[in-house]
Amino acid sequence: MIEKPYHLPVRLGLLSAAAAEPFLTEDLLQGVQGHAGVDLDKVVDAQADDDPRWEVEPLRDLVEDAMHAFHDNRTQADAWLAPRLHAALRLNRREAADRRLWSHFALAVAPDYVAWRHLSQTTSRITPERFRGSLDRQCFSRLWWAAEMFRNGGDYTPVVAACGNQDLIHSALRRELIDHRPTAQALVQVMERGVAATGREIEGLMTAINAAAATVVYDAFAPDLPRDPDALAAWIAEAGNAASVPRHTLPDGPDEEPVPRASVEVLTDYFVDLFETAPIRGREPRG
Repeated sequence: MIEKPYHLPVRLGLLSAAAAEPFLTEDLLQGVQGHAGVDLDKVVDAQADDDPRWEVEPLRDLVEDAMHAFHDNRTQADAWLAPRLHAALRLNRREAADRRLWSHFALAVAPDYVAWRHLSQTTSRITPERFRGSLDRQCFSRLWWAAEMFRNGGDYTPVVAACGNQDLIHSALRRELIDHRPTAQALVQVMERGVAATGREIEGLMTAINAAAATVVYDAFAPDLPRDPDALAAWIAEAGNAASVPRHTLPDGPDEEPVPRASVEVLTDYFVDLFETAPIRGREPRG
């Protein structure tokens, strides 16, 4: 397994796909040997400001703690790391949509974590997209976006539940529908009821929900509260004075209003009914 880079950057920068490509060597992708980091640093674009959010040390400490705590169950590191990464790296969605940020994080700050978490036991290889792929597949962006989609205002508890199921976050992050907050919370409730648990069942449920959205406007019978951009802006502005994210309790997210409980309940019941008749391979339709 590769080791921590000899040279770590002080701040997160922006690493384009073209600049990253020469560093995605076969030795790296096979988890044999990484890079020292010095040459990589030369092709990174600096951030436009001196925002304290770009400091690398707190992020590096976080991934090292994850590797230490979950060395026997690496997939479960996602549920622990996602809310803490989101709270430590306080981004708005425009910033989080920049793949260059995540590429730099993965290749320059924590390539050893990417290898630790995503080296396939079947192929003995890491797919390149875990370093610089789409937002729903890249090692760290997928966790940040899962936390963003499944948090309930400032409460990260649903994120832990969602990220504890790899099939749910993989399927959900590929669909824009999940941006409706009551839908995200209802999906967690469906899963916690034990209604849909396997990969096939979750994919079948998500397909049914997506198809139903063509004729049913979920926001009409399960309305959400308007988002408060000021709450998010204030949370981001406080990043420089915030304490390190806690390791044994969940951090606090933006001080936004939670999803209306009635909306979550009505959607949860609706999704359970959808699941009962969803055409899932290997299961007879239920009448």
